[in-house]
Amino acid sequence: MSRYVAPFWLRNGHVMTVVAWARPRRLASLPRPELRQFTTAEDTSVVAACHWQADRARRTTLLLLHGLEGSSDAHYMRGIADKAWRAGLNVVRLNQRNCGGTEHLTPGLYHSGLTADPRAVLQELIDVDGLTSIVLAGYSMGGNVLLRLAGERGEDAPPQLKGVAAVSPVVDLAACVEALERPGNRLYEWNFVRNLRARMLRKAKAFPAVFDLAPLATVRSIRAFDDTYTAPHHGFGDAANYYYQASALRVIDRIRIPALIIAAADDPFVPASIFETPALRDNPNIHVEILPHGGHCAFLSKRCEGHDGYWAESAIVEFAKKL
Repeated sequence: MSRYVAPFWLRNGHVMTVVAWARPRRLASLPRPELRQFTTAEDTSVVAACHWQADRARRTTLLLLHGLEGSSDAHYMRGIADKAWRAGLNVVRLNQRNCGGTEHLTPGLYHSGLTADPRAVLQELIDVDGLTSIVLAGYSMGGNVLLRLAGERGEDAPPQLKGVAAVSPVVDLAACVEALERPGNRLYEWNFVRNLRARMLRKAKAFPAVFDLAPLATVRSIRAFDDTYTAPHHGFGDAANYYYQASALRVIDRIRIPALIIAAADDPFVPASIFETPALRDNPNIHVEILPHGGHCAFLSKRCEGHDGYWAESAIVEFAKKL
């Protein structure tokens, strides 16, 4: 990968994170996607925005997973897709369960370690589309999901799955939620909780007999939301057990395919220390890049001809091309 250098005025994790999220983007070269629905369980479907090259079976396919309360239209999903498409790759921008306006397609909720949906999508791309080279890439929550999937499969990963790449992955959910609860991160948590609450209102409208909205008015934190809804719904009991069970760190030592992790020392709520655990560092299949700057899912660099400044997106595409 090319060396990453953060502009001097963005060498603050909060500033970097907010600028990357708020800066308008134009991606004129990305063609209109084919919207495809994948059945991942008896009562559940997910939707993906697919960009296919003319000879799709001969090309590498990048299967992308977004972060918490994101969608296939998140700016980084479109940014990676644009770069990958121009590099000759197929791209599948997956909406995780309930995301991207798909609440009506399942009575269930998603969680930060839910691998069943991308696993089913991966298998369909192999079995139905005949794809022979697929790379998974994800940001934040999506990064945890794909690393957990790779760890779960271990030695049994399909040969068509060539590698996984994660940017700012929340591989230790408890540590990341604890960091998010710090006073300096209240704005981020407020934004996540606001979106989670709005999603629950939409879910209850689609499935009025499934969810009790009475406790929602008192939910003011991600931990409270997970204690009230996510953990009980998925059988984890409480948030603490959910965070332990769903974290990729529990299975990351089992990954047997090439894996790239990009993270920043100044990430506001993904502590760099979580990537120093022996289970991760001692796995020779995983390459970890901990950069001094980059914020959360940002990694903006200087713009120049042919490069829009989103360094991590380019790094993922280069990683996928070499597998």
